[in-house]
Amino acid sequence: MKKSYTVKLEGKEWKDCLKDAYKKKKKDINMDGFRKGQVPYDIYVKKVGVESLYMDAMDMAVDILYSRLLSEKDTITPAATPSIDIKDVNNNGVEIEFTLVSTPDVKLGKYKKLGIKKENVEVSKDEIEHELGHLKEQFAEMKTLDDDTKIKEGHIAIIDFEGFKDGVAFKGGKGDNYSLEIGSHTFIPGFEEALVGLKKGDKKDVKVTFPENYHSEELKGQPVVFKVEIKEVKERVFPEFTKEFFEDLNAPGVESLDDLKKYIKENIEAEKARKLEDDYLFKCLDKIVEDSSFDIPEEMTNDEVNRLVREFSEKLQYQGLNFKDYLKFTNGTEEDFKKTLVPEANKRIGYRLVMDAIIAEEKLEVSDDELEKGLKEAADNYGMSLEDYLKEIGSKELFKYDMLMRKAMKFITEDDTKEKKETKKETKKTTKKSSDK
Repeated sequence: MKKSYTVKLEGKEWKDCLKDAYKKKKKDINMDGFRKGQVPYDIYVKKVGVESLYMDAMDMAVDILYSRLLSEKDTITPAATPSIDIKDVNNNGVEIEFTLVSTPDVKLGKYKKLGIKKENVEVSKDEIEHELGHLKEQFAEMKTLDDDTKIKEGHIAIIDFEGFKDGVAFKGGKGDNYSLEIGSHTFIPGFEEALVGLKKGDKKDVKVTFPENYHSEELKGQPVVFKVEIKEVKERVFPEFTKEFFEDLNAPGVESLDDLKKYIKENIEAEKARKLEDDYLFKCLDKIVEDSSFDIPEEMTNDEVNRLVREFSEKLQYQGLNFKDYLKFTNGTEEDFKKTLVPEANKRIGYRLVMDAIIAEEKLEVSDDELEKGLKEAADNYGMSLEDYLKEIGSKELFKYDMLMRKAMKFITEDDTKEKKETKKETKKTTKKSSDK
């Protein structure tokens, strides 16, 4: 459902917006006869014109009028960012039309006793051994070998090298004191193999050919010569699982190899359980969405797509990249990228809609005591005061909604699990009665 509302901001309120807009830009204003940032409002308006303040003032008016509109009892609850149309603006006021779209009606399908299989958590011996190997790698130490030790696979060769093509050194082909693990295949094919059998102080011209798919046009498929000198030969020494090792590890309750394997197994189980629980929830939600009916307004999709773009941009920033550079690298446009996000956006919206409907249908609530307890626990977990935590998250209402969502998730998953347990009990009773006969 869409509904438009036309509202006005006039008189003193509009004049105040114009003056506040002026205050925002005052510090940057230069005008003959006045110091920078000291031009009086009336003089500025007379010289430049009040129209120059309209843009910033309208932004302020939009916030005031939208907040006022939402407080009216007859205003529909918006499900997305409203569209805004400036109908008129002049020295006396501004007239704005807000078009709001409400949350679509949801006809819930089956949402109880879905019969979806929940996977059991299993941890293999190979997985435990794999993690033990990681732990050994983490605590391994480098040992410098004797000068006459010949390089073999698994050794770490510390080398100086410089590459030449047709007798001329090429860019990016030089390194000093470079640590190269023989057998890691991090260099051009044939390079590491050519160092096997050398020892500290040896020099060698290594002839190799760059792969055809090498990123440099100048070097791909080209034969080159690397002048290499062996500075040192090292090997990685892995730790023994001794009492001292377990003390250094400082893992709760771990004093032996058996304890360590148990500790690793429990951690893998916990991680797998979290993932399986998430997978199970989404399978349930997919089934509920499939059995339910609703129409997602385009405005809701656009809002969710923009949220996904912001999430993606933030992830890129953590990697030292930005969204514009990503688009250049992929040779795409923002609009094309947004189109690829539409299915995921609609899936997220669908999940929220059916969970909201389940909350309403089952009359799920969060009491004041539950809310206060949840807020305190969350603030404590982040090591923050309750006041600071509330500033961080925005409001109690947002946290309350999140708690409601978690209740709905728990209801969805526990209901199906409960059904399975009851079925097992009935099966056992039936089996027992049969055996008694």
